[in-house]
Amino acid sequence: MTDQTSSSTGSAFDLADLSAAIERRDAAGILVWYAEDATLTILDRDHPPAAPADYHGLDAIGGYYRDICGRNLKHQISDAVSTPTGIAYRQQCSYPDGAGVVCVSVAAVQGGRIQRQTAVQVWDS
Repeated sequence: MTDQTSSSTGSAFDLADLSAAIERRDAAGILVWYAEDATLTILDRDHPPAAPADYHGLDAIGGYYRDICGRNLKHQISDAVSTPTGIAYRQQCSYPDGAGVVCVSVAAVQGGRIQRQTAVQVWDS
């Protein structure tokens, strides 16, 4: 994982803290890193580029993460990188039956919060 990065406004974004919240399935701990007006876009088999799953604002993004964190999934973050204006990471997930998901995510950060994030995920058949 990586250390902190500072945004253009001087507020720190702690990618290690976000990663730890993801790995412990802590929806509230994840949500604190999003701006109030943030957008999360998910691309996968069911949500191709022509019809992505878009979540706008903390309520919608929080609902998404409460659903994901409520599932019996193990999450592991790797290849995390940060710049003053963005973050990226790879998330490996596994269900108890062995089925897996890989998600690669990139996000624009401003004021120490995620403003816009795109995640591309692939599921085992």
